[in-house]
Amino acid sequence: MLSDGAAIPDESVGFCLTKWRCNELEYAEFLKSKEIKTESSGFEPTRTNPKLFEWQNDIVRWALMKGRAAIFADCGLGKTAMQLQWAHEVSEHEGKPVLILAPLAVATQTKREGLKFDVDVTVCRKQEDVKDGVNITNYEMVEHFDADAFCGIVLDESSILKDSTSSTRKLLTDKFKNTPYKLCCTATPSPNDFMELGTHSHFLGIMTQPEMLSTFFCHDGGNTSKWRLKGHAERKFFEWVASWACCLTNPSDLGYDGSSFILPPLNVNEVIVKSNDLIDGDGQFMLLAETSQTLNERRAARRNSLNDRVKAAAEIANGTDEQVLVWCDLNAESEALTSAINGAVEVKGSNTADHKESAMNGFTDGTNRVLVSKPSIAGWGMNWQQCNKMIFVGLSDSFEAYYQAVRRCWRFGQTKPVDVYIIISDAEGCVKDNIERKQRDAQRMTSELVKFTKDILSAEIHHTVRMSESYIACDKMEVPEWLLTTSM
Repeated sequence: MLSDGAAIPDESVGFCLTKWRCNELEYAEFLKSKEIKTESSGFEPTRTNPKLFEWQNDIVRWALMKGRAAIFADCGLGKTAMQLQWAHEVSEHEGKPVLILAPLAVATQTKREGLKFDVDVTVCRKQEDVKDGVNITNYEMVEHFDADAFCGIVLDESSILKDSTSSTRKLLTDKFKNTPYKLCCTATPSPNDFMELGTHSHFLGIMTQPEMLSTFFCHDGGNTSKWRLKGHAERKFFEWVASWACCLTNPSDLGYDGSSFILPPLNVNEVIVKSNDLIDGDGQFMLLAETSQTLNERRAARRNSLNDRVKAAAEIANGTDEQVLVWCDLNAESEALTSAINGAVEVKGSNTADHKESAMNGFTDGTNRVLVSKPSIAGWGMNWQQCNKMIFVGLSDSFEAYYQAVRRCWRFGQTKPVDVYIIISDAEGCVKDNIERKQRDAQRMTSELVKFTKDILSAEIHHTVRMSESYIACDKMEVPEWLLTTSM
């Protein structure tokens, strides 16, 4: 009603309603413009590889359409096959070569995998070796290549980007900044390590790490080095991750049949050797060894027990004719183990690249029965499912290094139970319990990432669309007479 009691003209009502609807539409468009999403920059392939599983072909297709993407898939799910097919399709589509960067000795292994999936791979050491199609080299050789010569780049074991302050991450990010097609492949990252997701996003050119932190995170108290995911931003953050990263621990995570991808048992055995240092700082004899607390104390405990731990490892390795993978943490451990174990071949940091590749490939084909090395050297990228026994004679404080080392043998494709022996002194504390706790935490965090992203990824990969319609009742409802009858 107007102030004088007169009715509002019909045309005025219509004008106000129309204006309100226009404002509503404008506001909806405004909200939509604020959505954080990753624009696809790739292409849709016209063919699939018949030697890949259906779900692998679907992930490759999704990654090709994205143009810049990451595949976070557990060990043994065929990341190598998928990245090879992706690289082959990009090269064919653009008419230029694609470069794969991989850890040491993985290049030869990838070339062999390429033969299985009908993808020809050229192993290179410098730009002059590059040919049309798919090329691969080690990370150590990247400075010998011209990034502008390639239309696509693949990072195999892309967790090399993990450290946001490393010179390698900066070199890779800067060198391939303008490369149009990018793919990162690694085992499922720990979802609570948000920095790793940020460095991947930064390399792919999707969002810089500082932008990711300022958008989805806040400082945890006064410590600016610790970031906490904003409570209200959790779903939006994982939706954003799912727009460029495919995370899976089993094909069933994306709605496929995963019955063929069930791992055999993992048997972790802790072997404790007695410490020889039972005298405390006051010269008093102790009944039990004092548990080490600091990093320096733990390293001292390892050095004091070195001979006993090497002896225990040699008894296990020499007691079988099967292949054994022996991991250590100190150079002195590596040298002593190689001398004490029959047929052991050592791979250490000071070896030439040729020796490292020869020794590791020799373990792959069975020429070398026992390989002794550190997880930081040989713990990434190699497929050693033919071996089901490994010994840790020394452990670093990195759970990721331990996890990657174990997964060289305990991976999809392994047919036997895997036996892991952790040999420590009684002064080192409950190492096995600590590892198992970290493993449970990692599994829980990974399942959270999969849970948040699987519906979005399934929709994108299968090209399904959630559809809904709003129903607005316009007609008066007529109730039947029999419903109005009151029964007595």
